[in-house]
Amino acid sequence: MRAQSEDVVRLRRLWNEHAHLPLPSTNNEARVQEVALYAAWLGSMVESVLQRGSLDGQRAEMLKTRRDEGNQALFRAAGDLGEPMRSYVARLITIEDLLSRLPVDR
Repeated sequence: MRAQSEDVVRLRRLWNEHAHLPLPSTNNEARVQEVALYAAWLGSMVESVLQRGSLDGQRAEMLKTRRDEGNQALFRAAGDLGEPMRSYVARLITIEDLLSRLPVDR
């Protein structure tokens, strides 16, 4: 088994903390659904990286596309929903940033 990079170790720690926190709202409105959908999408990326130790090429491309499109809807939803949703989304964005720095297997 190869040693994990510092970013993968940090990602694992942040994801473990995140996975044990419930979504701050159980409201079924569109803004909450936007955050929940993003969290689920990001979670599938993280779980893959934690198994592999790196980001596969296809997921790297999806992440690049998502980052190019921006997170305006996500930021707007978090802002509108207030705390604790803003902190929840900030943690997700931190996780996304870590993913973007990982090595990519082509």
